[in-house]
Amino acid sequence: MTAIHKCIIILFSFICVKTAWTQTSVVTAESMLSFEEYLGYVKKHHPLIKQAELTLSVGEANLLKARGGFDPKIEVDYDRKTFKDTEYYDQLRATFKIPTWYGIEFKAEFEENTGDFINPNLTVPKDGLYAAGVSFSLARGFLINERMASLKKARFFKEQTKADRDLLVNNLLFDASKAYLAWVETTNEQFILETFLENASTRIKAVQRSVDEGDKAAIDITEARITLQNRQLDLEAVVLKRRKAALVASNFLWLDDIPMEIRDNVTPALPEYSILEASLLLDAPSKLLENHPKILSLDAKINGLTIDKRLKNNKLLPKLNLKYNFLSPDIDQVDTFNTTNYKASVDFSLPLFLRKERGDAKLAKLKLQDANFERSSLTLTIRNKITAANAEIESLDIQNELIRTIVKDYKILVKAEERKFLLGESSLFLINSREQKLIDARLKENKLTIKQLSALLKLYNAMGIVEPNQ
Repeated sequence: MTAIHKCIIILFSFICVKTAWTQTSVVTAESMLSFEEYLGYVKKHHPLIKQAELTLSVGEANLLKARGGFDPKIEVDYDRKTFKDTEYYDQLRATFKIPTWYGIEFKAEFEENTGDFINPNLTVPKDGLYAAGVSFSLARGFLINERMASLKKARFFKEQTKADRDLLVNNLLFDASKAYLAWVETTNEQFILETFLENASTRIKAVQRSVDEGDKAAIDITEARITLQNRQLDLEAVVLKRRKAALVASNFLWLDDIPMEIRDNVTPALPEYSILEASLLLDAPSKLLENHPKILSLDAKINGLTIDKRLKNNKLLPKLNLKYNFLSPDIDQVDTFNTTNYKASVDFSLPLFLRKERGDAKLAKLKLQDANFERSSLTLTIRNKITAANAEIESLDIQNELIRTIVKDYKILVKAEERKFLLGESSLFLINSREQKLIDARLKENKLTIKQLSALLKLYNAMGIVEPNQ
């Protein structure tokens, strides 16, 4: 073989290598799982998403329970005693009550009592006695009472559960996104190493031909083989790393309560940074903090503690309950209900030292102060997280610009070294050394690209946005 033929063979080998630098993996649509599709599965089928919805149901159930304190009530009390053919008493009391907001309760009552030994004050007309009246508190329980406090706290608790749901979803999608990006990173690493493994394989064949023709020393085959085996070793480690990353990403994929596993032939797609960035509509920092799920949850908790503090302070007042009922033996004649026939009572009580009430009021005040301190600390923490995420994004923008330039320059160096090799002015060692630098730069470029996307997702998480593309 002539020297010209040898140069053609070597030149053809390095053309194949250079082509491999720019090739991209061809993946069919059926074998690709995009970032949007991945998050769609997580949002629709993950058990924690369903658990988050249960949190809302708990808040609604608590609100329904609190509203039950204002439900009208029907009470019937029947008591009868007969002994040795003697009717001691036969007592019937039926009551209909309507609770209202400010501790006022309207009541309608029917009472019928007969027997030989009934208490004289229970004596009523033969056909029974009707009563219509009202009961209310003038001190403790007037401006706020247990029913009012329970309902108000239940409303705030519902708001808190909604914020907790959003926070749970936010953290879940952030964790799922990180797992997806780790899968993307290892997949890209595998593609890069496969590309340069093919380069090494092509190069060793070319060197083998040159050695067979007596143009190169046999030691060059050993050097080319070492390079090939090192790249095979690196690729095998990355294949395992990619498989592990795919399994971690699979943890977030469910379908009809059945866990799914990502197959080896499924490939992730690198999310478009510009699309994610465009969906990030930055409002004023104060508005962002006000709408953050953690802040909303804590605000709802503070509002509930404020209601509890008011209730505890109200219990420092004395009990002063008034009841007044109009009486009539005939329900058909409304004008018989007048002030002439009535039943009234006053109930007053006041502990002398109020130690229990004062202790409860102090505890409620301390809990509220603790929650307010927590909110101040949390606000600062969230603000700093947002600032740190923005700083990281800005720095990674610069780093990615630099690494792209470095990769471009390393490609130029490798091509130049190949040309020198063809002219007999370089060696296989120098080519492999230059190409290894290019491999390291490509891997670093891949890592920085993923870091840039991760930083953007950190910003979403720090801002409490439920999902990146909402």
